[in-house]
Amino acid sequence: QVQLVESGGGLVQAGGSLRLSCAASGLHFSSYTMGWFRQAPGKEREFVAAISWTDTDLYYEDSVKGQLTISRDNAKNTVYLQMNSLKPEDTAVYSCAAALWGGSRIRTGEAHYWGQGTQVTVSA
Repeated sequence: QVQLVESGGGLVQAGGSLRLSCAASGLHFSSYTMGWFRQAPGKEREFVAAISWTDTDLYYEDSVKGQLTISRDNAKNTVYLQMNSLKPEDTAVYSCAAALWGGSRIRTGEAHYWGQGTQVTVSA
């Protein structure tokens, strides 16, 4: 059974940082492209970042470039999202996803597996 479990969310003041983790099990992690998405209240889910299975290819939504950094540790079956200079508009549920295809496709929202998400709330 495949599981993606996110952690690291919480309440942070504007300008602060958080590092989200997504621990995967039940799949050959190093074969999957991993992505992060977020969904703010009343809005559709949007792509944030993705990383190829070799971690050589990185994809970012334009609005988060320079603010968020995706990385992975295949030995730990975990993908991370480092979030800096957080703003209230970054408030959302952040979810990770796994796909056997590349980042150009996972960024459209197509993925094989999804996590349940972790809440990030940024106060002004």
